[in-house]
Amino acid sequence: MISSVLAQGKPICFGRDGCRRQRRCAFVNSSGYELSSFPLDYPEAIKQARESTESALDDGFELLEVEFPTSCLDAVAGDAEGANEMTYSSEYLRSFSRLFLDRADRTRIFFPDKKEMELQREVGPWSQTNFQLDYFTKPSGFLDIGVDISGYDPSEHVDDQDELFIAAYPSFDPRELVAADKVFQCARKKFQQDGRRRPLIFFNAELDRLRSNYYPGLFYPEMSRLSKEMMPLVESAYYIHNFKGAGGGVLFRAYPGPWQVLLRINKEEVLVVHTQDERPSLKEVALNVLPKAALEYRRQLR
Repeated sequence: MISSVLAQGKPICFGRDGCRRQRRCAFVNSSGYELSSFPLDYPEAIKQARESTESALDDGFELLEVEFPTSCLDAVAGDAEGANEMTYSSEYLRSFSRLFLDRADRTRIFFPDKKEMELQREVGPWSQTNFQLDYFTKPSGFLDIGVDISGYDPSEHVDDQDELFIAAYPSFDPRELVAADKVFQCARKKFQQDGRRRPLIFFNAELDRLRSNYYPGLFYPEMSRLSKEMMPLVESAYYIHNFKGAGGGVLFRAYPGPWQVLLRINKEEVLVVHTQDERPSLKEVALNVLPKAALEYRRQLR
């Protein structure tokens, strides 16, 4: 189902301190069901992400994506320095993971590498936790030139008692996503043995790089394989992607709702201009949906 709508929200705050304020929206699409409101701030975004993830897990999905900008809810990639984005992601993940407090000792969280895990365990928000903290890669000088002589395999850390895995922002090094796939494949093998599903949640993994062929298959054959084999299995439980410019807007989804395209009218207003059940490509939104919506909006103002 595809629907185009123009509905305007009402004012309320949006974003981290220092970010502009936004109007809160509650919309109904042409089929008559209510759409999720775009979050007014990070606490609401995390709350929505928890609820959407819980619904997707209840529906049996094994690979989930939770993706949103970390420096500000209207930010785009590159707006914040990489280390700061990792710090923000860790803080938001700590809040998000409260959804799994009842099984914290059976939830394994993989950080990008061993140094990041140790840093979070020592001075980060994870210094006191019952969650099982782990890592995808071991940093070394050889890794810097693309050679891994450690033989490290994170799937060997998977315990029979584990019930859930979270891949914490594995977006810096392609090997982190390859490692995440190894963990997922290990979980599937264990399911064949004991019948217990062990879902994996990608938290701010920038999976759009795999969707857009960011990694040339000739030089990154493993990433090409993940694009073809793993990505079709990923369900976007919660997703925010911003587009800047004169026809700027947002691609937004909170499971089980449809995909929404929001047009930014000014610093205080957004319009829902398009909804559909299937995920649109970022290229389609940027080059087709948003420009047409901006033209239609200006036409209606005349």
